[in-house]
Amino acid sequence: MWVKTSYAVPYSCARLYNISIMKELIVGSRGSQLALTQTNVVINDLQALHPDVSCRVQVIKTRGDKILDVPLAKIGDKGLFVKEIEEALIAGEVEFAIHSAKDLPSEMPEELFVAAFPCRVNPSDVLVSRKGRLSELPAGAVIGTSSLRRKAQILRSRPDFVIKDLRGNLDTRLRKLEEGLYDAVILAYAGMLRLGLQDKITEILSFEICLPAAAQGALAIQCRKDSPVAELIASLDDPATRACVAAERAMLFKLGAGCQTPVAALANIVNGDQIELRAMVASLDGSDTVWKSALGNIEAPEEIGCALADEFLNSPAAALLEDARQSGGAINMGAGG
Repeated sequence: MWVKTSYAVPYSCARLYNISIMKELIVGSRGSQLALTQTNVVINDLQALHPDVSCRVQVIKTRGDKILDVPLAKIGDKGLFVKEIEEALIAGEVEFAIHSAKDLPSEMPEELFVAAFPCRVNPSDVLVSRKGRLSELPAGAVIGTSSLRRKAQILRSRPDFVIKDLRGNLDTRLRKLEEGLYDAVILAYAGMLRLGLQDKITEILSFEICLPAAAQGALAIQCRKDSPVAELIASLDDPATRACVAAERAMLFKLGAGCQTPVAALANIVNGDQIELRAMVASLDGSDTVWKSALGNIEAPEEIGCALADEFLNSPAAALLEDARQSGGAINMGAGG
């Protein structure tokens, strides 16, 4: 059953939190350096608000962590980095879990919900390069990324590039760049920031060059609807982030899009009480793109996302989405693989 990411935190789902009777809270996390850093940031923020809270991190390996030699678009993206963690939540093995919000599939088990979206950081993509900025890279430069969205947008700007698949955690990707396997790699600014690696960034890519993935830069704190700590976790919720992420995810859900389709989306709060949602659907090789935007009330973010999805589905974007699904995310990446 799909559970929409509601703008309003469902406090009624949570029992009142009594800190005096709670034991140590077990927190689920993937085991990468970035995942653990993000988890510890959330724990520190939670303990700053509630000094008596004690947490212990339990590392859970997901399917996406185990399969590293296959492109993401070939594996299938439903719960790739979250399914095992969600199973641990439902079983009561962990009390809450921290995810990169863009990893959360549009469908969520009905027992769970996102209790908080902490304040989002810069959602931009960045270029980390051995040979200069994007415009300075030579023809035929090998660019590493596992994202069809990034591939399509980079090829739109530079069709002369060779795109080569790149999997692994952030340290692994940067090491492969340094070993000379790639001329440059495309990564999320948020990950570089959270690991203190901003000095390695060659260029922050503008949204005109590379619009981010839905929910990029945001974290999601997930727990059971009946969890006694749900309301405690909700104290970390940032309403603006929740609203923007809800609009982006609603659009993605209605499009039926995931990592097997080149779709980008970014929402911002404008005029204090409105959401502006900008989005793009591309062909796999970036030669054809459809851009659209919508403006609506902050109190109805899902409606904005669904309305924009309807516009895409009644435009040439529908054929681009179908072509991507039929191809299974395949793309001619040239001599680089």
